[in-house]
Amino acid sequence: MDRVTISLEDDLLARFDDYIAAKGYTNRSEAVRDVLRTFLDSERIASSPDLPCIACVTYVYDHMERNLASKLTRTQHDHHDLGLSTLHVHVDRDTCMEAAILRGPAAEVRRFADGILAQPGVRHGHLHLVATEEGHGHRHD
Repeated sequence: MDRVTISLEDDLLARFDDYIAAKGYTNRSEAVRDVLRTFLDSERIASSPDLPCIACVTYVYDHMERNLASKLTRTQHDHHDLGLSTLHVHVDRDTCMEAAILRGPAAEVRRFADGILAQPGVRHGHLHLVATEEGHGHRHD
């Protein structure tokens, strides 16, 4: 492992130290590594639409919105090749939350998530993409 020295303005370092403390890091090096990994992975995904990834799209929606639940289900069926699993939670009488675990090319996963999150009645949503390398992992026979 190489050692790197960087210079930061006092206010930037203070903000970074606050971030480190809030997140519970034990040292600056581990925090810098995580920030760099996150930034470099997001740049890699943005510049490589065919890059294989695993993702989680979460969204909260009003299940009383006309035909929304059936539209969301139809969208998932239309992209069955991306979906690995979906968790559905009844938050209250009118509100549901879903988390869909996806695998596929980054651009296709992003299009799927955008289609879900843009539906009228979907109140909150977020896509978390993580690049994967083909051939990594293990096969299930």
